[in-house]
Amino acid sequence: MWAGVAKDGRWWWLDNGSTVNLVEFDAGHALLAVLPIALLIWLMVVKGWGAARAGPLALLLAIGLAFGPFGADLELVAFSQTKGALLSIWVLSIIWAALFLFHLVDETGQIPVIGAWLARLAPDRPLQVLLLAWVFTSFLQGIAGYGIPVAVVAPLMVGNGFTPLVAVVATSVGHSWSVTFGSLAASYLALAGVTGMGGRTLAVDAALLLGVACILCGAGAVWVFGGRRALASVAVPLVLAGVSMAGVQLALASAGAYSLAAFAAGAVGLVVIAGWGRYRGRSRPATTDEQDSPAVGARAFLRAFSAYAALIVIVLTVSFVAPIDDFLNGVRIQLAFPETGTSLGWVNAATDSYRTLAPFGDTGSLLLYAAVAGYVIYRLLGMLPPGSLKRAARRTASSAVSSSIGIVTMVGMALAMTDSGMTYALAQGMKSIAGPLFPIVAPFIGVLGAFMTGSNTNSNILFGALQRDTAGLLGISTPVILAAQTTGGALGSMLAPAKIVVGCSTVGLGGEEGPVLRQGVRYGVIITSVIGVVTLLWVSLS
Repeated sequence: MWAGVAKDGRWWWLDNGSTVNLVEFDAGHALLAVLPIALLIWLMVVKGWGAARAGPLALLLAIGLAFGPFGADLELVAFSQTKGALLSIWVLSIIWAALFLFHLVDETGQIPVIGAWLARLAPDRPLQVLLLAWVFTSFLQGIAGYGIPVAVVAPLMVGNGFTPLVAVVATSVGHSWSVTFGSLAASYLALAGVTGMGGRTLAVDAALLLGVACILCGAGAVWVFGGRRALASVAVPLVLAGVSMAGVQLALASAGAYSLAAFAAGAVGLVVIAGWGRYRGRSRPATTDEQDSPAVGARAFLRAFSAYAALIVIVLTVSFVAPIDDFLNGVRIQLAFPETGTSLGWVNAATDSYRTLAPFGDTGSLLLYAAVAGYVIYRLLGMLPPGSLKRAARRTASSAVSSSIGIVTMVGMALAMTDSGMTYALAQGMKSIAGPLFPIVAPFIGVLGAFMTGSNTNSNILFGALQRDTAGLLGISTPVILAAQTTGGALGSMLAPAKIVVGCSTVGLGGEEGPVLRQGVRYGVIITSVIGVVTLLWVSLS
């Protein structure tokens, strides 16, 4: 387990029973440690800069503070940035591969087919909101994420008669609970990587807290459309689908199949809501023309779904067939790091491998295998026009370059702060201010990170170590606090300005993002407050 230690100070017990000696920073150091985060917030929120512009400046400030008042030397900073590069490569491999898979499928023109086929399963308006804005967006988040669920489903809802404002807000609220284990668990894996606390305990705690958020987000999406009356009309399917999705996510997370957790949960939710619509007689029978229509027919849906079906098979096979998993993970890239320290006494323990890379078995590789399988299937079916592969690659690069710069610089900032003791100094300050009420604050820190940076992945990278260290100082469950961090980061995605801009642009609301953000803040604050109270009760009882 990673640990920061000090040559003089008090002892802190870690989860594995060992102890490390931690330095006591003063209030001045805690205030200085806030500066890189404050700069990032000011540049992105007040000045309106993107992460690609704000991230490098925040990184430079963090490195400057590390060299200055925190007493780091060149060796410490160099090794911290090397660790950041390893973590960035791993995270970006997932993001680029996920986006490429989505754009390849989009080249077939079949994404709307999936949505149209689903919409006819639940012609009742509140049930359609559950199916499209909550369940289908969660399913898409499990596959790709990065704003794609809102960009895809909001126009589908407008096409089905919903107002643009309702479409963007409902989809933004509805899918947010699934972000942590979505995108093949990129956000969860980033949290585990930056805190060194992955494994079954953290995955289970995160899945439990996200299960609560799941039902709350479904209720919020319906409330956006029709208020209390609409919510009452779908209370039963909401609970049935919510419990089913939360249960599936929990089961797969506890089994170690993190990358499939949100994806499978969304798929089960689709089955439950569609089944409820048929059971209650709300779905009209499909005519012969509709059954044969490529726009809504089951056969067309299955053809469109081919690449994602291949992804399911590949991930399940690797997750549960040990010889294949061992074969793909047989090649591993590891870098050992020596002990480093600062003049204030902060020491980073030596490690044999900070972030192991498996170029043939990591999540990004599995996504690429699915893209290859999908390409072959779609070509055999005659669904890909000439030049599709190049266009998908260009669209992937166009959409990922800017966010990649932001991720790399913010990972570097987080590692510079962590290895120089800045994160721990900030944790000490937060312990003094929040004290026993910190569990309520923890998910709001996650929300802040997602709002600042546009993603739960970045939020976990920025604040994961801070939350871990604060929990350790307060003597409360670290996995529960980290679960609150990533749950808040997931919920904060409904407020991320970049995602709101994307959603509004797809439904003709460009330049009118203000009303969307105001409504998002309302639902975000309410849902996050409930999560904070649940976290406090959980910590109190544990």
